[in-house]
Amino acid sequence: MKPLARSVTGVTASGIRRFFDLAAQVEGVLSLGVGEPRYPCPPAAKRAAIAAIEQDDDAYTSNFGRLSFRQAIAESLKTHHGVTYNPNNEILVTTGVSEGADLALRSILEPGDEVIFFEPAYVSYGPTVIFAGGKPIALATSAANEFEPDPDQIRKVLTNKTKAIVLGYPSNPTGATPSKAVFEEIVKIAQENDLWLISDEIYGRLVYGVEHTCISSLPGAWERTILLGGFSKAYAMTGWRIGFACAPPEVIEAMMKIHQYTMLCSPTISQIACEAALRESEADVDELVKAMEKKRNFFVAKLNEAGLDCPMPKGAFYAFPSIKSTGLDSETFTERLLHEKKVLVVPGSAFVGFSGDVETGRNHVRCCYAVPDDILEEAANRIIDFVKSLG
Repeated sequence: MKPLARSVTGVTASGIRRFFDLAAQVEGVLSLGVGEPRYPCPPAAKRAAIAAIEQDDDAYTSNFGRLSFRQAIAESLKTHHGVTYNPNNEILVTTGVSEGADLALRSILEPGDEVIFFEPAYVSYGPTVIFAGGKPIALATSAANEFEPDPDQIRKVLTNKTKAIVLGYPSNPTGATPSKAVFEEIVKIAQENDLWLISDEIYGRLVYGVEHTCISSLPGAWERTILLGGFSKAYAMTGWRIGFACAPPEVIEAMMKIHQYTMLCSPTISQIACEAALRESEADVDELVKAMEKKRNFFVAKLNEAGLDCPMPKGAFYAFPSIKSTGLDSETFTERLLHEKKVLVVPGSAFVGFSGDVETGRNHVRCCYAVPDDILEEAANRIIDFVKSLG
């Protein structure tokens, strides 16, 4: 047989997968590994989905997505982030935010184009750049600076092949939520060098005590930004697989072409459910955000009690503590915690695969605290007991 594509075989599978496979072999695991809120999705979404099924409202939609849904997305973005998009030609409904990122990169990259992003980062950024024919340029961030991106690092790696900067904030896995001033400086760099900005803002509603900065709302950013958002996190609708992309019309048209020939349209029932969530479920989102903040405060305090240095994350629903004090590397820590205490976390090494930041990968783990309170409390106590057992 002729060989498979090198652009695919040359990319390793996510570093998370091995630990999920190990966890599947351990009975009674308390999982802080999966990045999703174990929280009910909004009742309005459930009702709308059931009604759509009963009324056979399940035909293909426009390739762009249902117009009424795109109108609801535009209204929500205007209300919450002060940014305006035309639902007719500047919004595309995608099958999750991950598809949106893939479409964005494939729409703008030529072979060999370079894409800058900061690590620790969501695990798909680097591989998706490669699949689109680009070259990932990952820059390390520091726990000492709360994993905030440094615009000066961007300037140091710019070349005539640099095409785009990918930003994913609030951050998975660190919870970092940079200041508006940092983003303004990055936009300035993008303007000066005619770069695209791809902003993954799936956690934009999940911030605590700070304001989320929507990149495309900043002066000079709108015309060069592809804004990505979705329903998996703040609406607790991970399995419904709905996201959206917002950008100038020519960008959305290019993304739609790929979406049209590979996906056709996003699931109709899910679109209907997510539209109902947007229009009727603000109270549910507010309740979820308050619950996540309470869980964050409790869990981070417990990690510090265990002797694991963990600053308070400002967004998302992850803690990213340092485990350096234990003397174990992150993969050993994760594997032993799983087998000895039946608690699953994710090693930091899974989130630094392109920057070569060995120290951060070795010395941190990601814990998702978006789980029921009883599980979170028991998991925290087991982590404390585990660290104590190490002497």
